[in-house]
Amino acid sequence: MVKLAILFVIVAVVMGVLSFGGLVVGAALSILKIMFWVAAAIAIVLFVLGLTVYRAVT
Repeated sequence: MVKLAILFVIVAVVMGVLSFGGLVVGAALSILKIMFWVAAAIAIVLFVLGLTVYRAVT
């Protein structure tokens, strides 16, 4: 799960650079900002689960 968390962090960083860096304009900007926050939230959840629950199970 930590590997998935790292993947979502990378995805969130790429989307953050594109949206907050001003490289994308219009409706795509709004969608990209929402996707950034969703990917960041998923990364945090997976990272926490990977450090707590996954280690307890294995």
